[in-house]
Amino acid sequence: MPQPKQITGLRIRRPTRAKLDADLQKYFAVCEQKLGFVPNVLAAYSFDAAKLRAFIGMYNELMLADSGLTKLEREMIAVVVSSANRCYYCLTAHGAAVRQLSGDRELGEMLVMNWRTAPLPPRQHALLAFAHKLTVTPAEVGEEDRALLRSAGLGEREIWDAASVVGFFNLTNRVATATDMMPNPEYHAQAR
Repeated sequence: MPQPKQITGLRIRRPTRAKLDADLQKYFAVCEQKLGFVPNVLAAYSFDAAKLRAFIGMYNELMLADSGLTKLEREMIAVVVSSANRCYYCLTAHGAAVRQLSGDRELGEMLVMNWRTAPLPPRQHALLAFAHKLTVTPAEVGEEDRALLRSAGLGEREIWDAASVVGFFNLTNRVATATDMMPNPEYHAQAR
């Protein structure tokens, strides 16, 4: 598949797919098979194989590995964090994932615009309140916030996982924004 003309506003020379290490070529092929395209964030990181592997490893561990948080909950956190940070790339990509995982065409947009308007169960409301606070006023997060999560049914490991997802997306939002990373056009039409 041809690569989009603009992956990011930052003009770092990226190798052609054929020049990538075999494991990364295989990973990109799996993306194309499962998604129909290679996410631009992966293409953007391809200038440095070590950084690309680190990104893939952290993403896969936080977003796809076993957790007491569902995949939908992790994607919802990604959208709420990205909304607070106004990260166009992640709002588009993870909003599509929320639509797809939830089967709700409106939920992704509700989370983008104002997550508080979404009709959520108490557990997810508490989780997103925590994600938002940890993003916009991290120095104010304390035991009271963790107690609210516990009272909503989250355990210590789930709180750890939630904080890790929030931290990861605060990092990736800043890189995507700083480099003017553009989402793949395919995300806009997914699960509509």
